[in-house]
Parts: sequence; C-alpha cells; structure tokens
Amino acid sequence: ASPQSVKIYQPPYTLSREGEKSVTLQCEQDNDEYLYMFWYKHADFRQMQLLTYSINKGIQTTEAPFNETKFFMSRPEVRNSSLSVLFDIKLVHCATYEAYFGAGTKLTVLDRNIERPKVKVFKPSAKECQNDKHKKNKKTLLCVASDFYPDHVNVSWQIDGVDVKDGVATDHSAHWNGTHYRITSRLRVSLSQWFTHGKIFTCTVNFFDGEQIVPYPKSVAGIQGIFVIFECVIII
Repeated sequence: ASPQSVKIYQPPYTLSREGEKSVTLQCEQDNDEYLYMFWYKHADFRQMQLLTYSINKGIQTTEAPFNETKFFMSRPEVRNSSLSVLFDIKLVHCATYEAYFGAGTKLTVLDRNIERPKVKVFKPSAKECQNDKHKKNKKTLLCVASDFYPDHVNVSWQIDGVDVKDGVATDHSAHWNGTHYRITSRLRVSLSQWFTHGKIFTCTVNFFDGEQIVPYPKSVAGIQGIFVIFECVIII
C-alpha cells in the first residue's frame, strides 16, 4: 500500500484576547481515514503536554490533570475539531494519529494596551575584521526591536529588497524585561557587500497588533570603501 499523509489546518498562528474569559480554537484535517485527533499544550518551550484527544467524531476525552472546565474539545465531524480554552496557556497544537502536527496557535491574554516595537539597526563595528581572529572576513549588522507588547513578533532581513536567510541569527524568543519585550537579530555579510556604496540592508520586524501583522522595517546603507585580503599559499 502507498504511504498516506494528512494536512492539518489550524488558523490562526496568533491570537490576542482582552477582557474575555475563553477562546475557541479550530482544527481541520483532510483525510477521513484518520480517526484520532489530539490537542497539545506547549508553553514556554517546555515539553508538549496532551490536553484532550478523540478516537472518532462525537467522542472526546480530557487528560488528567487537565479538566473540561478549562479545556473542552468538540469533534462534530471526523475532519473537524475545536478546543475551548480558559486563558492559561501560550501555545496549543492540533495533531492527528501518527503525529501529523498543525502549526500551532499562540494565545496571549492581554492585561494591558498593545505597544508597538521600536526598531533600530546598528552598522558593523569599524574594528571588525581587523585582526587574524576574524578569518571569515565578515561584517555583522545588529537589529534591535524593543519596548513592545505582547511578544507576537518575527524578524527577517533583506538586502536590496530581497529576503536573505544565510548569515541570519535571531533570538529564539523575545525577552521580557519586566515591562516590555525585546528581541535582537544579527546579519553577517561579506566585506564586498558591506563596502558597496548604496547597497541597502533592511531588518523587518513583523508585529501582530491583535488584528493584523504589521511590518516595521529599518534600513542602513552600505559604505564606499576598499578592502584587501592577503592570503599565504604554500606550494609543494
């Protein structure tokens, strides 16, 4: 028999709620032969915990120590499920039997007004690549997004408007300083890229404001300069 797979649709990726006691999450899959469905809790990057599961439509069970007063699963059809949640978790996943996972929905209870990020991009240090320990001949740009709430952000980089992945290192999650969130990202580029006058390096912080994802881009331009690389080659 040919192997089977199933697609999980779990919208949306982020949810923010203020002044409400509960929220209902939705999950859909596209294969009638997969009768098992599961809801998992995944908070603060700890191990996932099974909340509820269903072995067929109309049949659902809540796992101990959780209870139906906080996590109530509904399964009206084989392909559809919902989970009603009282606010005490950050990320929940839907899965079918054989562990096909949805992307997860990040859930935040808003206890204050939304505050948008302040974004800054810092140019590479002039001292970088000036001694032997910088053997890869790179320059590092730093992007800092600060003073935002909640922590529904992701960071991307563009060079001359084109998305780049190589050389990007971003904090695994936003850091809480007691009043706001902060996240940093670094982009390492070649000397030839940085020393190209007018080349544009952009850090884009995408922030979910409770209704939509809003981009906050910040750019710096490469500078005109001369760089020389000396290499020693031994021929035997």
